[in-house]
Amino acid sequence: MGLITTSFKITKTIRNISRLREIATVFAKNGLDEFISQNVLNIIPNFVFPKKSEKIKQLPEHDNSWGDVMGYRLKLCFEELGPAFVKFGQLLSTREDIFDEDFIKHMKKLRDQVKPLPFSSVKDEAERSLGKKVEEIFKSIEDKPIGTASIGLVYKAELLTGEKVVLKVKRPKIDRLIETDLSILIFLANQAERATDEIKFLGFSNVLEDFSYSLQSELNFNVEALNCQKLKKVIAKYDEKEIFYLPKVYNEYTSEDLLVMELIEGISFSDSVEIKKHISRLEPKIDESLSIFMRCFLNEGFFHADLHGGNFFFLENDQIALIDFGLVGSLSKTGRQNFIAIIYAILTQNFENLVYEFLDVAIYNDVPDVDKLIVDIKNAIGPQIGLTIQQTNFALIIRSIITTLREHHIFLPREWFVVFRALITLDGVGKSLDLDFDIFNLLEGDINEIIQESFSTESFVEDGMWIAKDLLGASRVIPRHFKWFLKEFSKNNYAIKVRHKGIWKPILSVASSVRLLSFYILGGILFFAGKSFVSQHYLTNRDLLDYPTITLILWAASLFSIGYGSLRHR
Repeated sequence: MGLITTSFKITKTIRNISRLREIATVFAKNGLDEFISQNVLNIIPNFVFPKKSEKIKQLPEHDNSWGDVMGYRLKLCFEELGPAFVKFGQLLSTREDIFDEDFIKHMKKLRDQVKPLPFSSVKDEAERSLGKKVEEIFKSIEDKPIGTASIGLVYKAELLTGEKVVLKVKRPKIDRLIETDLSILIFLANQAERATDEIKFLGFSNVLEDFSYSLQSELNFNVEALNCQKLKKVIAKYDEKEIFYLPKVYNEYTSEDLLVMELIEGISFSDSVEIKKHISRLEPKIDESLSIFMRCFLNEGFFHADLHGGNFFFLENDQIALIDFGLVGSLSKTGRQNFIAIIYAILTQNFENLVYEFLDVAIYNDVPDVDKLIVDIKNAIGPQIGLTIQQTNFALIIRSIITTLREHHIFLPREWFVVFRALITLDGVGKSLDLDFDIFNLLEGDINEIIQESFSTESFVEDGMWIAKDLLGASRVIPRHFKWFLKEFSKNNYAIKVRHKGIWKPILSVASSVRLLSFYILGGILFFAGKSFVSQHYLTNRDLLDYPTITLILWAASLFSIGYGSLRHR
């Protein structure tokens, strides 16, 4: 958790004024200087914004949507600012639940535009992690990387034992650079959200925690190695035909900065031309492999969360290999139950239950208009109503629901969006291969089986044991707390002390009004008391001095009471 903790300290930003100056200049150059607040400028001595003629707010609204303008400008900034910002933009491109389509299209154009380094440039880093010379472990290492990214570089290698492996090495000094840029990015996002409601609504701060979490996993190769080994065990429970193959991790050589893993040699699913040559052998395995994935997720809550075509390989022995375990997803038992309820509500077209299930897990500041949300969800997935399960487009339904939730300022937690993103990406792989596998059909079969298991004797016994455990724990805690309560209660001679805060002002206001009303009532009583001494003869006489003295005194007292009460109230 070190990266997440330190990245949120503003002092990290202040320590690197030169980098903050560079970032502020790039943002200003691309028309975003209006979102760099005075709080930023105050800590950059002698800083002057470069001139920019066209401001964001000056752009005609009918020509560009806000998301289109912001997406384009931020893309330019992120490309120029380097790895941390590029990776942040790539993460933003996956959050259709927060950002609109115009914004997403620009973020998707971001790529890891980083310079590949020969192994000779990172050899010292590798030997520092290994604790010995590379010649003592590897027979050969190719100097040119086969994979380049902003954090790591991947090289083909061969161990002295003859086993072919890949060597993933972290870029030199990338930890410090990422930490500095992340802390500055958080600082700038907070300042920008203070500048305008449009930026605040975009919700960059909602994504930063996700970004910090994913970076922590990517910066520690031990985490990726552990994910691979854990996923291999989970899949083995359900893969009776051994359809999947996960590479071997060489733990004796793996560390935080270096990962040694078995080389996978096969046809990548992203190579559509080559993979389609073997589609007749691959297609029979697709439904079974998807079923394994679903059972792993629904029963174990652990799954590979980056299932794009480049991470699938078709091997010569007809197995399907998985690589790249930096991003995995997990969902608790309660979360899986909510997911099952959501999918079941979609399958049965129960929109009311669907909305309530989402509200149980979603994040929102204000309680939404539930009735309107139900109608909007129904309209959003209306075109799918009445279709058979085989005709239903899973990705379209999920995207429509996510977009509708966003319009009501309702957002999914990170772990939930990882689930839906993984399923949508998996659906996309099938379409790229012209394979019509049916995620909904698989979900329906597995969900029905899980629902039946939920009402089994074993399930009730398990739930009962947990309830009994909670009750046992409560039976120990409650008497103890009750004893402490009585002990404190006895100190005050069993008197109850009522605390109040901020109630005197309304009480005094009510008291003043009651006092004014009492003066008015007294004035009214005195007036009618004086009138009781006045006969009809006096009423026809217009000379006030001819009225009885007692009447004049009572009426004078009435006026005094009303006047005094009014002045006292003021």
